[in-house]
Amino acid sequence: MTRARLTAAVTLLSATLAATAAFAQTPPPMTSVLAGKKFTPPIKGAAEVEFTKPETKRDKDMIITKIKVRNASNAPIARLTIAETWYDKGGTAVGGSKGIINGLLQPGEVQTITIETPFKTGMTSNNYNFSHANGTVPKPKRVDKFPDPAKT
Repeated sequence: MTRARLTAAVTLLSATLAATAAFAQTPPPMTSVLAGKKFTPPIKGAAEVEFTKPETKRDKDMIITKIKVRNASNAPIARLTIAETWYDKGGTAVGGSKGIINGLLQPGEVQTITIETPFKTGMTSNNYNFSHANGTVPKPKRVDKFPDPAKT
């Protein structure tokens, strides 16, 4: 019985000393995750976007539109969105959908947005509305092709 008490006391004492030594250590200095890295916050308000002619085709019961976009602003654009609305001959809206770039579109970067809209009889014309997470794209500019980044 004495041996069991002695073993329990020694175990408790050694655990206390180990815990005290662990807590007595000074923690490593905290460093910023972004230390030494350049970070440009996303644009707020009106953004400048260029896009090429949309490629629209029908695939079974879906209308698929692909649009290449380029950030012409000098800051990243967060969550660029294009809303496509389809109209019939009389100008009545008959359907639509959205395409989104998740994340940031960096300045000068080119990406493709895909919009999938269910097909409905009578779809004759469409319209595109650009926006982003922190504002609008008041005047998206259509271009024939994007400038070659190797020449700039």
